[in-house]
Amino acid sequence: MTTRRLTALTPEQAPGRAREVLGDIVERHGSVGEMVSTMAHSPALLDGYLSLSRAMKRVKIPRALSEKLSLAVQEWIGCGTCREAHVSAGRAAGLSDTDIALARQGTSTDPREAALIGLALKVLAEPGSLSDDDVAEVRAHGWSDRVIAEVVGVVTLNLLTGAFNLLAGIQPEKEEESKPGE
Repeated sequence: MTTRRLTALTPEQAPGRAREVLGDIVERHGSVGEMVSTMAHSPALLDGYLSLSRAMKRVKIPRALSEKLSLAVQEWIGCGTCREAHVSAGRAAGLSDTDIALARQGTSTDPREAALIGLALKVLAEPGSLSDDDVAEVRAHGWSDRVIAEVVGVVTLNLLTGAFNLLAGIQPEKEEESKPGE
């Protein structure tokens, strides 16, 4: 069992602008998720997360592939909460159990997708080693510069949410999904 290290805040408890933002979310949606209400400790972080999240909904990466990228990244980061969310979102986007399992392993049956997933993992784990060859490889698979650039945004959003949840102790009580190969 993971101990919550940071507490979720109600709009009334939130400092500064976060109070207004949480209040607006509750008014529009009826509730606020645990991660967002916990991010409210920092109005700057909350604003940054919400802005990046909204922006990344406008990427040209197909939704199902974006979920594969997120699954690969979250598997590497180790955030069970985000992994569960992306398994669910992936299924909603039409991913099969095989697609999900392969994405969690950092690959795909489609070589074009596998190249983009590999780039995403390199952006996450080894950004200092990115080379002309890495970009040339994904271009050779037909990906545009826009999509290549947007991979960094998808990775960054996932790093932000996964790292925050791990730091705050926001993890599933019981992980239903096992790691690939277990």
